[in-house]
Amino acid sequence: MEKSSDKIKTLEEATRQVAAWKAKGEKVVFTNGCFDLVHLGHVDYLEKARNLGDRLVVGLNTDNSVSRFKGPERPLQDNTSRSRIMASFQFVDLVVFFNEDTPLDLITQLVPDVLVKGSDYLAENIVGADVVKKHGGVVKTIDFVPGYSTTRIVEKIKKTINK
Repeated sequence: MEKSSDKIKTLEEATRQVAAWKAKGEKVVFTNGCFDLVHLGHVDYLEKARNLGDRLVVGLNTDNSVSRFKGPERPLQDNTSRSRIMASFQFVDLVVFFNEDTPLDLITQLVPDVLVKGSDYLAENIVGADVVKKHGGVVKTIDFVPGYSTTRIVEKIKKTINK
């Protein structure tokens, strides 16, 4: 049985792996995020993303990237924890980090067949959409499960502690 840590790749390794999958005719789906405190909304979203192709690649923000994006109190879990949790899901085939504010460089290197984000984004505003479309790929959005967010969970925990 493959170890979840084997799914965590450097950009160079990820580029080679994606090329190999595409050479076999497999459709590669890409999404990205912080995935700081995994909840039902994440699981539902990732399962739906994977169902859009044969392989799912998750671009994971580094700790520094998460802090710039979400604030100094985040991430709640470090790179190792977040990547191993992501890689442990059967519907995730590969996890690769990016330290930039957006995954544009990652998308440009990997050139997935399908680029996916949550429906809180307009497809035309999704970073990397132009790159994917230029290479014949598609951009899709997925509806979130209402009521689930890491921010909401953190707020609930804080309220519980402060009682």
